[in-house]
Amino acid sequence: MTEKRTSVFENGLIWFGAAVSIAEIMTGTYFAPLGFSKGLLAIIIGHIIGCVLLFFAGLIGGTVRKSAMETAKMSFGSKGALLFTVLNILQLIGWTAIMIYDGALAANGILAIGNWIWCILIGALIILWIMIGIRNLGRVNTVAMGALFVLTIVLSFVIFGKGTALNISGEGMTFGAAVELSVAMPLSWLPLISDYTREARKPVKATAVSAMVYGVVSCWMYVIGMGAAIFTGESDIARIMVKAGLGAAGLLIIVFSTVTTTFLDAYSAGISSESLSAKINGQRIAVGVTVLGILGAVFLPLADITDFLYLIGSVFAPMIAIQIADFFILKKNREDNALSVQNLSIWLAGFVIYRMLMNVDIIVGNTLPDMIITILICIAADRLLRSR
Repeated sequence: MTEKRTSVFENGLIWFGAAVSIAEIMTGTYFAPLGFSKGLLAIIIGHIIGCVLLFFAGLIGGTVRKSAMETAKMSFGSKGALLFTVLNILQLIGWTAIMIYDGALAANGILAIGNWIWCILIGALIILWIMIGIRNLGRVNTVAMGALFVLTIVLSFVIFGKGTALNISGEGMTFGAAVELSVAMPLSWLPLISDYTREARKPVKATAVSAMVYGVVSCWMYVIGMGAAIFTGESDIARIMVKAGLGAAGLLIIVFSTVTTTFLDAYSAGISSESLSAKINGQRIAVGVTVLGILGAVFLPLADITDFLYLIGSVFAPMIAIQIADFFILKKNREDNALSVQNLSIWLAGFVIYRMLMNVDIIVGNTLPDMIITILICIAADRLLRSR
């Protein structure tokens, strides 16, 4: 999967496509009980936290020209990083299934030909995107993103043109939990972003643009979902599109937004697999992951992804915290070691701390406190070992 260097614009397009997704819109509907003002504030705070972390994660890979899982070796050792490679591939298979499931469900709400048929059609388009490859997606992505941009603006006008906020009842969430749910989506991209910034001609600019574009557009998707629930009383985006007369246009939004987002999941699973062995063909693995995603979307119950998002946070927040501490603060590279017992132990502590923090309502969510504590543990452990 060796590709030519990508431009800042191309990186921005990739992450625009990553953010425009039905899953993000559906997650936004959970914020409705907070009310529009508090919900919007939670979305913005969460995305600022998540996208700052996304920037640092992408900058590591862009600076050293390595994929996300290759950079993990710099903190956990050549063998220790295999744990995160396997976990990352598993979460990417999960994401692929979830995205295809959501896209098929929404598409079938507009054109009822059967969920399983839509799963296969969307999966086939994702495989086509994989076969085209990042190197050749420039013009295709530009056209697809332009169409998505226009159609999403139309969808926004349809939703917010109602003008009157409805009283939304139902099980609410605390502000801190809402912030964490907002952090969770950009956090899920932490183990992927370096797969794309490593190929950038200008890694710092490309990483900054990627994080900012993703942050702004992801907030927009969350707000569309929240606005749909508050202003229309409807959380099913497909029904809103049908009522607004956006039949064909709505179908295009659903299908192409699912393809452009899920392509990144499957493609990165292929890149991650290459760090396991030089003999592995990443493109074939990406196609295989898509096939598994189709099967998962057809046969598994994937309606609620909140627990999945929190699990991703508890695994990858302490992982990237350790990488940030090693790369930017301690200036350590442990790649020559087979296994960094020290950092794996700190990661396990960070994982446990995250799960414990889930029981505490913190106004900025769980991720930021967990990462700060994990980074402090890294610094303390390094100083303790040096003093000895």
